[in-house]
Amino acid sequence: MPAPLSQLRSPLPEPFERLRAAFHGFIRVECGLAKATLEAYDRDVRELLAFLAGRGRRTPAEVTPRDLAEHLAGLKKDRNLSAASITRHLATARVFFRWLTSTGVLANSPADFLDRPTRWKKLPGVLSPRQINALLSAPRPPTADPASPGRKQDPALAVLWMRDRAMLELMYASGLRASEVAGLRVRDYHETLGMVLVSGKGGKQRMVPVGAPARAAIADYLKHCRPILARASGTKDGGRLLLSRTGRPLERVAVWQLVKKNAAAAGLQGVHPHMLRHSFATHLLMGGADLRVVQELLGHADIATTQIYTHVDSARLRSVHRKFHPRA
Repeated sequence: MPAPLSQLRSPLPEPFERLRAAFHGFIRVECGLAKATLEAYDRDVRELLAFLAGRGRRTPAEVTPRDLAEHLAGLKKDRNLSAASITRHLATARVFFRWLTSTGVLANSPADFLDRPTRWKKLPGVLSPRQINALLSAPRPPTADPASPGRKQDPALAVLWMRDRAMLELMYASGLRASEVAGLRVRDYHETLGMVLVSGKGGKQRMVPVGAPARAAIADYLKHCRPILARASGTKDGGRLLLSRTGRPLERVAVWQLVKKNAAAAGLQGVHPHMLRHSFATHLLMGGADLRVVQELLGHADIATTQIYTHVDSARLRSVHRKFHPRA
């Protein structure tokens, strides 16, 4: 079974800890992975090593394919992780043990004997155009508090809705991840070109168009909101486009919270930032966009990753066919 939380928080045996630290340095320097990916790899490796330590293993040479198989089985049985999450854990184990063989620590990798779990074809959640409009319209100016009519309102609170609308419009208009929109700098937005320079996974950059409604929302934010937020932090905004109430750069977690908050205000349930990206891609394909173009806009290295959106559109077409065809 997976290592208990108490064991995961405990220090690893010294040989395992040295290997974990060295592996983390390798993937950080040599592989150029995104911060979130690095953190995921490190969590997975730490959890794997804690499991192996719990089975009495102290060196990689003692690890067997059965150890790894039981670790993966426990992730499903005891933690009910999805097939996609288990596949990620397997990929981490393979990369880790492949690194051990390349550095001469092991002669052969025990992870090479493991089969890849079947990944379920789970379609991404997509908002309809009507739901998207409701979400983008959710940020509104705050109303005066009737309980304290004479109370002076915080200037930052009065304009934060402009930031939220600019953020949501930009995420849908350009298909941005939460980490990508949070990491944008003012200089990355090119108003005259109607484009934004996005730094995606692994530091890969792409230029993505920004639609007219999003450009208008960003213009309002830059003129009426961001200067007020920036004054709150002095020079600590780092040149970021989107700022918090205190003028600091908006973090990825805050993007999640703001999307959920505005979705609730729009009467929508289960909405998360990636759903705007899914909707962006699906709506483009529904409108007749070429799959390769959508791949470039999303920054996918492999077109197979983009192809799932064709299944989403096919599901919609089947639904329409069943509803309206006389012999469906």
